[in-house]
Amino acid sequence: MPEYLVSILLFASIPISSGLVGWGTNVMAIKMTFYPIEFVGIRPVGWQGIIPSKAKKMAVKSVDMLTTKLLKIEERFGLIKPERVAAEMGPSLDKLARQITDEVMQAQAPAIWSSTPKFVKNQVYENITKELPQLVVQMMNDIKDNINDLLDLKTIGVTALTKNKALLNDMFIRCGKEEFKFIEKSGLYFGIPFGLVQMGLAIYFVNVMKIGTPWWLLPLFGLIVGYATNWLALKLIFEPLYPRKYLFGLFEFQGLFIKRQPEVAVEYAKIVSGDILTTERLFEFMVRGPGATHLAEIVRDNLEKSIDTTINSTRGLVKWVVSDKQLEVIKNIAVYRFMQEIPLSIRDTFAYAEEALDMENMLEEKMAGLTEKEFEGFLRPVFQEDEWILIMVGAVLGMLAGILQYVLLFR
Repeated sequence: MPEYLVSILLFASIPISSGLVGWGTNVMAIKMTFYPIEFVGIRPVGWQGIIPSKAKKMAVKSVDMLTTKLLKIEERFGLIKPERVAAEMGPSLDKLARQITDEVMQAQAPAIWSSTPKFVKNQVYENITKELPQLVVQMMNDIKDNINDLLDLKTIGVTALTKNKALLNDMFIRCGKEEFKFIEKSGLYFGIPFGLVQMGLAIYFVNVMKIGTPWWLLPLFGLIVGYATNWLALKLIFEPLYPRKYLFGLFEFQGLFIKRQPEVAVEYAKIVSGDILTTERLFEFMVRGPGATHLAEIVRDNLEKSIDTTINSTRGLVKWVVSDKQLEVIKNIAVYRFMQEIPLSIRDTFAYAEEALDMENMLEEKMAGLTEKEFEGFLRPVFQEDEWILIMVGAVLGMLAGILQYVLLFR
């Protein structure tokens, strides 16, 4: 091949390779933001994705917006109708009431209970089950009145995202997927123009100054391309905050992420309602979290009142079967057994609770209604604190690519 043609191809490869370097460094920078999820290497040498490495801090920042701007749990629980909860729990509670009644009576007065006429037993069952709907209604009203003591949404959200770093990654990746694609592609878009400048300088050094392509030119421009493409991409994602006209009003631009607020709201609502603040997770926190003792007191108080009412209404039927002392023992056992079993019965209400809380639609509507400034605060923290790391990663990778390019093509 003629030497002049080789020179043309070498020079022509500069903007192409510059674009590829810009694209490759941006792809790597995004990957290194999220992966690996756990540290790989021997400390202090190694790497962990920026988001997973600061999972607690990132989780707190992302949940802060949820708890301060989007969701008031007392408002959502206010939509739950206690009567509907009682209806949903009715069949399982009726069955449970019969089971516990039989258990305690068999334990305290087995011979007498076995010989008790069926109609008397049925009357006892009926008196007990008649009290259950009111028990559930009052219990739910008390829970709603104390919901802020029983549920800590920030703790629930932060714990869920910190324990499951893959979920934390997934939330940001799904909500910012278009922006991350743009960052990757922008390396190519911005890298080629930088490469044209680089090519012009290389031609100048070779053909005008007659000194050949300097060894530092490609690494230097690789560094500049890696740095500048990441910096520009991050700027264009969030700025300008409001639509702004350019070129005498011919061209309008708004930060890419800000412009996609309605789409992001849909995705965010799905993730929070489906993976973070699920009905089951809220319930688990109530029965096992810091507020569990308070919940147990609410349940116990209501159970004792209900059982007292039931005992009084059935005393005439059972006074010839058991003594007052035995009735007190039966009451205590019944309270204990109901305390054990009611959490299982509450699971019957999960489908209704999800319908009533309507988390997904509510979150979508609230997030779509945030101001541009408020909305920016959702994804921006992912980059803001460690923006310099992303940019420097791009710069270093670009410089290394430039060195490789020089060694392969110009040595």
